[in-house]
Amino acid sequence: MTHHVPQKKIIIIGAGLGGLSAAISLATEGFAVELIEKNDKVGGKLNVLIKDGFTFDLGPSILTMPALFDALFTNAGKRREDYINFQQIEPHWRNFFEDGSVVDLSADPAIMHTQLSQLDPKAPEEFARFMAYSRRLCAATEAGYFAKGIDTVWELLKFYGPLRSALDFDILHSMDQGVRKHISHPKLVEILNYFIKYVGSSPYDAPALMNLLPAIQFDYGLWYVQGGMYAIAQGLERLALELGVKIHVNTEITELIHAGQQVTGVVSADGECRHADIVVSNMEVIPAMQKLLNSSAAELQKMQGFAPSCSGLVLHLGVNRQYPQLAHHNFFYSEHPREHFKAIFTEHQLSEDPTIYLVAPVKSDPQQAPEGCEIIKILPHIPHLDPAKPITADQYLAFRERVLIKLERMGLTHLRQHIVTEEYWTPHDIEARYYSNQGSIYGVVTDRFKNLGFKAPQRSGQFKNLYFVGGSVNPGGGMPMVVLSGQLVRDKILADLKD
Repeated sequence: MTHHVPQKKIIIIGAGLGGLSAAISLATEGFAVELIEKNDKVGGKLNVLIKDGFTFDLGPSILTMPALFDALFTNAGKRREDYINFQQIEPHWRNFFEDGSVVDLSADPAIMHTQLSQLDPKAPEEFARFMAYSRRLCAATEAGYFAKGIDTVWELLKFYGPLRSALDFDILHSMDQGVRKHISHPKLVEILNYFIKYVGSSPYDAPALMNLLPAIQFDYGLWYVQGGMYAIAQGLERLALELGVKIHVNTEITELIHAGQQVTGVVSADGECRHADIVVSNMEVIPAMQKLLNSSAAELQKMQGFAPSCSGLVLHLGVNRQYPQLAHHNFFYSEHPREHFKAIFTEHQLSEDPTIYLVAPVKSDPQQAPEGCEIIKILPHIPHLDPAKPITADQYLAFRERVLIKLERMGLTHLRQHIVTEEYWTPHDIEARYYSNQGSIYGVVTDRFKNLGFKAPQRSGQFKNLYFVGGSVNPGGGMPMVVLSGQLVRDKILADLKD
């Protein structure tokens, strides 16, 4: 006589990319999955706003590592192309400096060679050496940290061994030191240091391992989604529904019910209780401990190494002209990069001279704005909310003005006069909308002294059947890593059920 094993019920709190990825990965394995989201649509920080004829991608704007997205569809017997249309971006991005010089990063080795040679005759050879180093870091990381879902320093040492860990991950250096070992030209140092933008940290504090980011970008490409980045969330939602995932929006979970070392269900704001065999939280670890678990001071103290990443002042501008000098992705560099990072990460102040990331998606997708118009999305990094050093609304507005004046000085003539519509977010808006820890954008800061670059573990330290996904846990922030976290949590749940 065969015993029928009842299907385990999994509730996922939050339908950001981590929650969507976990829901798809677990439903593909035959679990009964409910995905519960407090906002009015899925996607989390991947969000969209249509205003005055402009379509603003409110969240992430750069896509790398498409294979991690493809895996969600392939495992479910589907083709990603039938759901989401990726297109490559060229050049990858354009770098503007105060002295008027401009350097493009390109997937085309010939273009890259020309761009670097104009900067410095030595630069192409130095860059080639740096990329070989970047690829070594990337290969080591993919073999264990990504593939095995390594979650702690001890697991890392067990997998690689102490000596290999030290050699393969260049653990004695910061990211900036790793760049300077190979690169002499200060502008190229700045460009490579600024790959840290993917994780919202400082190249002076982050481990040298973060120098794997250029290899990821150059080897896997830089991508956009036709129709806007929100199409990723829509494609994943469609796949989840086809796999039988029940999705609830406008439903906020306010409490986790637990007994002993088990969570048994969730309670929503309207008082409804839902039973679960397993709970996966896409809410960041520390806010979830504070809001859902009422964790003790001692439990929260254990998490203090997992401090928040930086935040951003997010400006979405619709302008009634076009700026032909812009590429799709652009960086306008600070003349004082060390002071810029120190202001954000050490002093928790607004930078006097920020490096500015600017996205002009109309360059790849003219449908996003009315004819003859441009979308200018501006994201300078700023500190997360710090109760000890509050920043006033007026200071944020003065910073906005400083940023726009800098862009005008660096070639975006009369930008302020051409703004016809604007959406303006401070860290307070980000915290309220997404419950991110202190308004951070990228989850946990990458800092070799605070956390060796590790994020919080995916398994709860308190409850045997509670797991976490998203930017606050390993493998970290950014769309590909968050999507990978959903696949790695499936592996951990399957392994734990076997034990």
